[in-house]
Amino acid sequence: MVILFEFAELTGVYMQLVLASTSPFRRELLERLGLSFETCAPEVDETREAGEKPEALVMRLAARKAEAVAQRFPKALIIGSDQVACLEDRVLGKPGSRDNAMRQLRDSAGKEVLFLTGLCLFNGMSGRRQVICEPFRVRFRELDDERIARYVDAEQPFNCAGGFKSEGLGITLFRGLHGEDPNALIGLPLIRLVDMLAEEGVALP
Repeated sequence: MVILFEFAELTGVYMQLVLASTSPFRRELLERLGLSFETCAPEVDETREAGEKPEALVMRLAARKAEAVAQRFPKALIIGSDQVACLEDRVLGKPGSRDNAMRQLRDSAGKEVLFLTGLCLFNGMSGRRQVICEPFRVRFRELDDERIARYVDAEQPFNCAGGFKSEGLGITLFRGLHGEDPNALIGLPLIRLVDMLAEEGVALP
């Protein structure tokens, strides 16, 4: 999908919008804004650097993903995003397997988990980069192994930070949600993205 929109009223320059992700959840979120766009998988190393704080990690990776895709779309506005879940002093990545998903949810039961979502809007023409980190807190219910197993087997959230899908049955695991933008929990903070797009001359709605 492609849309050409006015970059700035005075310049007359038109740009393409690209989402640097193939996540169906991020794609569905971005579609809410009513803009058509391309999607492109960024090829980046997501390894955490030594001593890197989670906030710095997600902002660095969001920017790196956007800039990696800019090599294919040098005249586009590119959206990059990355997310981690933090439980106390630990960073929870994507579980990747049933056992790891079970372990993550068992550790999170009855506790608060902080989700950090990095968001970058990169202008391939000007080189301008807007980058933020959006926090969102989730309070989990007390969960026993039977309930956790039923959930993991039903949704198989192996590619989701924290081991759940909040847009699906994952909502049944929560006691409370706290944050300014619930979209951030799914992986794309739309409220902050609208502000970023406005800075680039894209008026919504």
